[in-house]
Amino acid sequence: MDLFEHQARELFARHSVPVPRGEVAVSPGQARRAAAAIGGPVVVKAQVKTGGRGKAGGVKPATTADDAEQLADDILGMDIKGHTVHKVLVTEASEIAEEYYVSFLLDRAERTFLAMASVEGGMEIEEVAATKPGALAKIPVDPRTGVGHAEAAEIVAAARFPAEIAAQAADVLVRLWAVFATEDATLVEVNPLARTRDGRIVALDGKITLDDNATFRHPGHAELADPAAGDPLERQAREKGLNYVKLDGDIGVIGNGAGLVMSTLDVVAAAAAEAGAIGPADFLDIGGGASAEVMAAGLGVILGDPDVRSVFVNVFGGITACDAVASGIVRALEILGGEAAKPLVVRLDGNNVAEGRRILAAAAHPLITVVGTMDNAAREAAKLAAVPAAANAEV
Repeated sequence: MDLFEHQARELFARHSVPVPRGEVAVSPGQARRAAAAIGGPVVVKAQVKTGGRGKAGGVKPATTADDAEQLADDILGMDIKGHTVHKVLVTEASEIAEEYYVSFLLDRAERTFLAMASVEGGMEIEEVAATKPGALAKIPVDPRTGVGHAEAAEIVAAARFPAEIAAQAADVLVRLWAVFATEDATLVEVNPLARTRDGRIVALDGKITLDDNATFRHPGHAELADPAAGDPLERQAREKGLNYVKLDGDIGVIGNGAGLVMSTLDVVAAAAAEAGAIGPADFLDIGGGASAEVMAAGLGVILGDPDVRSVFVNVFGGITACDAVASGIVRALEILGGEAAKPLVVRLDGNNVAEGRRILAAAAHPLITVVGTMDNAAREAAKLAAVPAAANAEV
């Protein structure tokens, strides 16, 4: 889960990482009040989960509260790389002497953690790494020992931080590691980590990505989730407790068990290439013990996807009996009524398959086609997806 800058600042402050005073505003009036409360010059910053805000005009300095109000009015509603700005962060302006870069991240390739630091902060770190690789220090972090003062001093020395602020920078790194480790993050980044003209080290910007797999250890992290983030179908699926991922294709896929669904995606992709369809439109695993209600919920999500032209339901009955799956399909179509206008290809096998097929045959729904094998069912679903929409409506 990626956090907004203001949320990252909150976690920084919780772990005593120095940050400038600031307040979130969702209207120009709130921005004005925030600037007045801070007093003096401020910076109005768009809150979106993407980079390049400054280049897009989403970060602006304001001398007065009136200026902050006007800038907030300009920034709110702005589109930055496909992200609409719904709130701004108003922070006190800092007199910057130097800008640095620091981060901790999960190095998946090396299966460890990595610290990165540079005295050339404020720029896009990718540009620094590409044009001046020697300016970016990369130090592996032993997850068993983490980053204490000795390790932080090593990082600071490797990045060639100025001697007069080395101890202070190392102290901030120790606190940033506490954020990384304590909050179960996969990324903690500060760019810039600024040295102010009066000699203080302050985190002027922050980026944090939290590990969703560790959410059970952090009940408070649920409050950090952005209800408007992500695909609306994925949000709908999460609310229904479904294991669903939206893909770019036109053939909806439902299966029981992650392994079976992954195999189904491969078969569907190959069949789509032959038939002239696009490919799988989703990953949806209804699980080993899914009920008819879960099947109905899953079909509701997939049939609500405007990109889907056909649906392939591929179930091998084990804990989930095929008759329960068949009942769920019939029930979902009854609930959706006229909203269900896309053909379904169903392949059932395993536990209680005969009864499941009997239920589907008895329903005699015009949208349902039962096919005996996975390969043939995938070909049928791909063929239906490749048919023009008007022809599908007549199926």
